[in-house]
Amino acid sequence: MKRRPLLSLTAVAALGVFALTACSGGSSGSGSAAGGSDELAGLTGQIGSKDFSEQYILAHITTQLLNARGADVEANTKLVGSANVRQALENDEFLGYWEYTGTSWITYNGNTAPVAGAEAQFDATKEADAAKGIAWLDPAPLNNTYAFAIRADKAEELGVKTLSDVAKLPADEQTFCIESEFSTRDDGWPGLKTAYGLNVPDSNVALLDTGVIYTATQKGDDCNFGEVFQTDGRIPALDLVVLEDDKEFFPVYQGAFTMKQSTLDEYPAIADVIAEISPLLTTEEMQKLNALVDVDGEDPEDVATDWLTEQGLI
Repeated sequence: MKRRPLLSLTAVAALGVFALTACSGGSSGSGSAAGGSDELAGLTGQIGSKDFSEQYILAHITTQLLNARGADVEANTKLVGSANVRQALENDEFLGYWEYTGTSWITYNGNTAPVAGAEAQFDATKEADAAKGIAWLDPAPLNNTYAFAIRADKAEELGVKTLSDVAKLPADEQTFCIESEFSTRDDGWPGLKTAYGLNVPDSNVALLDTGVIYTATQKGDDCNFGEVFQTDGRIPALDLVVLEDDKEFFPVYQGAFTMKQSTLDEYPAIADVIAEISPLLTTEEMQKLNALVDVDGEDPEDVATDWLTEQGLI
């Protein structure tokens, strides 16, 4: 995805879990975790991760659940950059990792325009990567896309719920905090202004580092509207609300576990195990888990263990 640091890795509400043909193979006898099982005995390797909290959490969740089903895998959270993690999968250095549809569609498959709708984007991405021998398992509802947020009380004051509402505001209220990368991307600020007819002078736009944008938006001094990533735990922690991307400008960045098709053919039960967690990983749930790391300072591995235990999966 994006901050991620290439694209990020959607302001559209998550549309649920879509069944994949690839997930129909293998037995679904994994069941609830107490006691575990050995259906994945013999499976070894590393579960990869990009270099931000959400990915660390997902890598540890996946590693622990696979091991509870008989595998012997470990999490590798040391690589930096989406391209390096993808390359590690292609080179068989990683058994698999969680990827985002928008990242694969645009960055790895060379498309310039997103596909409208989460399900259609997922299907197109799955098909494109299948031609490269990479399988996408059941997607999670989470959508970690670019978005714009505003303080909850300020949103109520201005009466804004969508980006189209923002475009109708007086010029002095249209103030924005964005990243330098976002300011030049076609799927960022230039494209957004065109899509929504925003006529914003440069003096109304503050270029800030990613982490600073959240606090600046909460304070409201530099801007009313801050560029954020939709699953970031700082959104609820700072009482921010995400504006609806009602024209569906931003690509969908739906998360799903990706792996080599050859490995899935050898261990089809992996799909059944991943299907146990995918439906639970909504945008709101990931915000909560990410906040435990980014706001409360907890360790991602501990967060993963606690969550799996709470869900009755280990």
